[in-house]
Amino acid sequence: MAEKMAVDQGVKWATDLIEQKLALEEEEEQKHRSCPTAEPPVVARLDTPLLEDEKKHGPLNKGLEGLKGQERVRKSSVDLRREIIQVGGTQYLFELRKKPKKKKEEKKPEPEPEEITGPVTEEDFLKAAVQGKAHVVDKFLADGGSPNACDEFRRTALHRASLEGYVEIAEKLLSHGATVDFRDRLDSTAMHWACRGGHLDVVKLLQEKGSNLNVKDKLLSTPLHVATRTGMAEIVEHLINNGVEVNSRDREGDSALHDAVRLNRYKIIKMLILHGADMMAKNLAGKTPTDLVQLWQADTREVLEKREPEATELPA
Repeated sequence: MAEKMAVDQGVKWATDLIEQKLALEEEEEQKHRSCPTAEPPVVARLDTPLLEDEKKHGPLNKGLEGLKGQERVRKSSVDLRREIIQVGGTQYLFELRKKPKKKKEEKKPEPEPEEITGPVTEEDFLKAAVQGKAHVVDKFLADGGSPNACDEFRRTALHRASLEGYVEIAEKLLSHGATVDFRDRLDSTAMHWACRGGHLDVVKLLQEKGSNLNVKDKLLSTPLHVATRTGMAEIVEHLINNGVEVNSRDREGDSALHDAVRLNRYKIIKMLILHGADMMAKNLAGKTPTDLVQLWQADTREVLEKREPEATELPA
C-alpha cells in the first residue's frame, strides 16, 4: 500500500510539473507571437548511413542539404540524449535567443518546367521526387518506369516525396501502383518519413491508401515514435485520434511518452497521458517517464545555475 501511494505521488508530481512547463511554454509562445524575437528552430533531418558504418564510426552529421531524404539510426538512449543537446536542449534555447532575427527573403517566381527531350533515368526520377518536379515523375511513369524504383538504401520516390510533403507526386506514384508500405533498408515506410517531415496531408493520403499506422521499423519505432521525436504535435494528435497503440515500445523499450519527456515535448506529453500512456512503464534501462521527468528537471536546474553568474553580472 505504501509503495503504491509513493508511485501515485510520483506520477502526480510529474504530471503537475509537466502542466507547469506546458503553461510556461504557451506563455512564451504568446509573447513571441506578439513580439517575435527569433526564428523558430528548424527540425534537422539526420543522416542514415549504412548500418555497418554507423556501428563502426558512430552517427554522422554532414549538414542539412546533403542529408535530405536520409534518417539516422538511434542505437541507444545515450545517442538520443546527445541529439537533444545538439538539436533542442535547454542550452540550445539560450543560444537561440542570442541570434539576430533573419530577414525574410522575397519569394521568386518559380521557373517554367524544363522540356524533357529523352528518357528519364531512375536516378533523375528519384531526384525529381525530392525536388518536387512532378513533370519528370510523370514522364518516367508514362514511359513505363516502375513506381517502386529505389536507391541503394531501398528508398523509393514515395519515401522521398512523403518526407518533403509533395502530395501531388505521392498521389501520382500511388495511382501508378507504388507500394504504400514499401520498406527501406531500415524497414521504414513512407508513413515514417511523412511523420518525420511533419506533413499531415501526406499522412492522411497514405492512411487513405491503406498504410499501417502501427508499422514498426528495424528499431521497432512506430510512426508515433517518429512524430514525437521530431515534435510534430499535429501528427501525433491525428495518430492518437485514429487509434494507434500509444504504449508501443521500440528496441530500447521506450514508448512515445519516454521520448516526449526526454525531448521536453510538453504538448505531446499531455496528449499521450490523456489518451492512456503509461507514466510508470519501464524501458530496458529500468527508467519510467516519471523518472525521466526528474532527470530533465535536474538538467534544467544545472544549466540555469551555470548561467546565473553571467546573467546577474552588471555591465561595466
